[in-house]
Amino acid sequence: MSRPETPDSHEASAAPVPGAADATPGTAQTPPDDAPAASARPSATRSDDAAAAPPAATVPEPIKVLIAAAFVIALGYGLVAPVLPQFAASFGVGVAASSAVISAFALCRLLFAPASGAVVNRFGERPTYLVGLVVVALSSAATAFAQNYWQLLVFRGLGGIGSTMFTVSAMGLIVRLAPRTMRGRVSGYYATSFLLGGILGPVLGGFLAGLGMHAPFLIYAGALFVAVLVVWARLKDETLGARRAGAAQPPMRVRDALDAGAYRAALASSFSTGWTAMGVRVALVPLLAAQVVGEGPAVAGLALALFAVGNAAALTVTGRLTDRMGRKPLVLTGLLVCGLATIGVGFSTSVVAFAVLSLLSGVGSGTLNPGQQAAVADVIGPDRAGGKVLSRYQMCADAGQILGPVLAGALADAAGFGWAFGISGALMLLAALAWLPVRETLPEAAQSETRQPRAGGTVGR
Repeated sequence: MSRPETPDSHEASAAPVPGAADATPGTAQTPPDDAPAASARPSATRSDDAAAAPPAATVPEPIKVLIAAAFVIALGYGLVAPVLPQFAASFGVGVAASSAVISAFALCRLLFAPASGAVVNRFGERPTYLVGLVVVALSSAATAFAQNYWQLLVFRGLGGIGSTMFTVSAMGLIVRLAPRTMRGRVSGYYATSFLLGGILGPVLGGFLAGLGMHAPFLIYAGALFVAVLVVWARLKDETLGARRAGAAQPPMRVRDALDAGAYRAALASSFSTGWTAMGVRVALVPLLAAQVVGEGPAVAGLALALFAVGNAAALTVTGRLTDRMGRKPLVLTGLLVCGLATIGVGFSTSVVAFAVLSLLSGVGSGTLNPGQQAAVADVIGPDRAGGKVLSRYQMCADAGQILGPVLAGALADAAGFGWAFGISGALMLLAALAWLPVRETLPEAAQSETRQPRAGGTVGR
């Protein structure tokens, strides 16, 4: 593999995690020579041998807690998602109003994202994460006891506020705690945990159907309170670094992050992924299966399941590859595969083609996500508070997820599904163009650490 260019001053912001508790031993790295003085890094005092120590073989314990909590959160969301439209319809409203309950959650996530970034910078990741989980738990419990449609709408909207709080703070914790040579793998594990929870949730919900429509919301609330207790007990301030040291972290300004090509490209790919993989896929694939392919819900469910299978299969491999090969190659590959497969889905006329292209779309999505998130983490680095920077990144995905189904749906009505999926896939290809001039954010030295064997270790550990 050719030697990557040295990252520019903002793209090379990965630095040693301050404090012995912030990373597992042996993960500290010497900053690149062109690292900016503004990031207030201490001068290197360790030997080259210490700086070149092999990355930890296992994921740091605090991140394991976050991954487990992510699974519980996604599992609970999977419980309530199939029931929510029916629950809304039970108040005597139409299809549009029932769908608005789902949109309210996403809209509140989008609108509150800037404030959540400021909250993370002001109070820290752990308190924001815990408060966010509590807000979602309370809103879910309140939803179960909603007496009319408008109460339901408000309670779900409040859940969206809590959701963006724990999402942004979780990303901030991963940025700060994951060693540079493990960021891709950690991002893959975290995404896989959410994916598996989202797959198993509806299955478990089917077994709970006999308990009525209120039960899933109460079970979700209870599971979230359990997650709160676990995170509160296992992620103490001393585990994450001293509170005083955390408060001393200078916040990274959004305009400084925008100076980094990797961050600008990640915003573009985050929006296109939200539009295509999160929004259009869920909203239009069932309609396409019925109107064009000529099949019913069973084939639509198969296509969605194959997307999830492809996504999960890719995530098990690409997270580690991202830490070995660099962020950019995997992001570009994923965007191209997902974009071309999405375009193909829109022109499918047979069940086989429809299924295969759905699988490939999932593989592409799972290929790009770890590298994309790791690149954003590289830009921020562990020495700066990145709440606002991360919230803007999350906002792009939420905006795409909200706008995609609406605009692509209108395009499908006006010109057909081929155009709707064609434009959606083209957005992924345009995002790939945005990544082409970007310099690699994982330095060559870090790539070598994950590829070369060390004494007492194995390659890539």
